[in-house]
Amino acid sequence: AIITSCIDGYNVCFLAYGQTGSGKTHTMMGPGDNRELWGVNRRAVAELFDICDKRTDASFTLKISLMEIYNENIYDLLA
Repeated sequence: AIITSCIDGYNVCFLAYGQTGSGKTHTMMGPGDNRELWGVNRRAVAELFDICDKRTDASFTLKISLMEIYNENIYDLLA
């Protein structure tokens, strides 16, 4: 449903919050390149691209940010 909202023009956000070492990165990204083991971020982006490819009645501009907040500092993980 959240990916459908993104296609409908709404801004969406996935957020992982927790203690250091609690598995946030594993949950969001997954352990490797095996598609069955992908995390939330990778599955969501793949679904988003699949839906956009199937829609021939519209064109899309996608903007994706991947940020980390650690010790009150913000890091752009795609820079």
